[in-house]
Amino acid sequence: MKLALFATGLSGIVAEYILSTLATYFIGDSAVQWSLIVSVMLFSMGLGSRISKYLEGNLLIKFIGVEFALSLLVSFSSLIAYSAAGFTDYVGLIIYGMSILIGLLIGLEIPLVIRLNEEFESLKVNIASVMEKDYLGSLVGGLFFAFVGLPILGLTYTPFILGFINLLVAVGLFITVRRELGSKFNARITISSGIIILVMFGGITQAQDIIFFGEQKRYKDKVVFSAQSKYQKIVMTQWKDHYWLYLNGNQQLSTLDEDKYHEALVHPAMKLSHEVQDVLILGGGDGCAAREVLKYPSVKSITVVDLDSMMTGLATRHPILKELNEASFSNPKVKVLNADAFTWLENSNAFFDVIMIDLPDPRSVELNRMYTEEFYRICNLKLRPHGVLITQAGSPYFATKAFKCIDKSMMAAGFETLPLHNHVITLGEWGWVLGQKQDWTQGELKQRARGLRFEDIDTRWLNNEAMLMMSAFGKEIYFEVKDSIEINHIQDPVLYRYYLKGNWDLY
Repeated sequence: MKLALFATGLSGIVAEYILSTLATYFIGDSAVQWSLIVSVMLFSMGLGSRISKYLEGNLLIKFIGVEFALSLLVSFSSLIAYSAAGFTDYVGLIIYGMSILIGLLIGLEIPLVIRLNEEFESLKVNIASVMEKDYLGSLVGGLFFAFVGLPILGLTYTPFILGFINLLVAVGLFITVRRELGSKFNARITISSGIIILVMFGGITQAQDIIFFGEQKRYKDKVVFSAQSKYQKIVMTQWKDHYWLYLNGNQQLSTLDEDKYHEALVHPAMKLSHEVQDVLILGGGDGCAAREVLKYPSVKSITVVDLDSMMTGLATRHPILKELNEASFSNPKVKVLNADAFTWLENSNAFFDVIMIDLPDPRSVELNRMYTEEFYRICNLKLRPHGVLITQAGSPYFATKAFKCIDKSMMAAGFETLPLHNHVITLGEWGWVLGQKQDWTQGELKQRARGLRFEDIDTRWLNNEAMLMMSAFGKEIYFEVKDSIEINHIQDPVLYRYYLKGNWDLY
């Protein structure tokens, strides 16, 4: 029984992590979803423990029944979520519903085991040993999910591993005590075990097709690539001759108009910092920013720091992305590092002429760090004199307070700033904030930017006229006053809340 508690402790904690990851992927805001899923499951476990006191007679049979139910529900949790996402916008309710059911079943386990074990040990030894095995299983489960489950097996097959753990617990107990059970129970458990095994193996064989079906239903265009990395879900879709890249369901680029994003990100910063030799790109795992930087003969080195090795690997080897970025990651001037941008830059001894932040939107606490005053101060320290920093900053109209918060946080870190914007067809109105190490006043920075010429650079869209448009915003007639916006700090992450509460209803 104690070995069974170790196994169920492992399975239970990983089930919480799977459902939390699914909620983050389909709903967003990892801090909120992980907190709510874990809280809901713990509350449901409490209810399950309360319900257990009403169970009398044949406790071993009831425990085996709980394990059977858990094996099926946990195994198919991801498949249920992905399938539901193709037909309803309320997949979050389904995920929370599964959290409640799984939590109730997990809550039944420990009380039943304690009652089954009470005739063999004293109460204090019984409870201590049961809880010890459960907590030890939770530790092993956490390590399994972090280093094996999510990065290797993904959300497709990890749930089935947990399901088989619960099933093995049930079958192992049944084999151990089958002689003490009547022939009626033996037959029922044997048949049930066989059916569950067949159903689970059927789920495994069809899992990829089911996940793909759900993904295809979720995206309006044909899905041509889908994979779960350690950090995010990567999906590419195709419409006619064009491709879209999505990370965790959020569009990152489209081959239809990515030039209107990457040219705006790269060339104003490069032109304002003359004779650029060393460039740092934080994020930019698709390779397109590096492609644009390579157009400058003066550049000697480009360092790309992106957390996800799967993303940078795709940009290096996948034919669609490799053609799009013109094999930039294979250029000898480019060095690709897979590391956390904040930690890497903080510990680096290198200095740069231009730093470009091409990271996803600050829709989570984790990404929020890369848009804080503290991070911008580190960037300031790593820039040479006359250095330039530019960051993508979301939409100035659909996430106005977030956009202004980034601008204000960069100014607090010692930069003179220049907000920029452009209409990217597939993304809508998008924005960047450029910062310079206060060699010029804000007015001088804007004037110099408006005088930039790009005839010597092979651009598809950007020219001086576009630069004039990008630096012009007009009057602010309905957005909040800039002074009401707070500076974003690590210890006070206001930015991601501004972002999530943006003017998205206008989109």
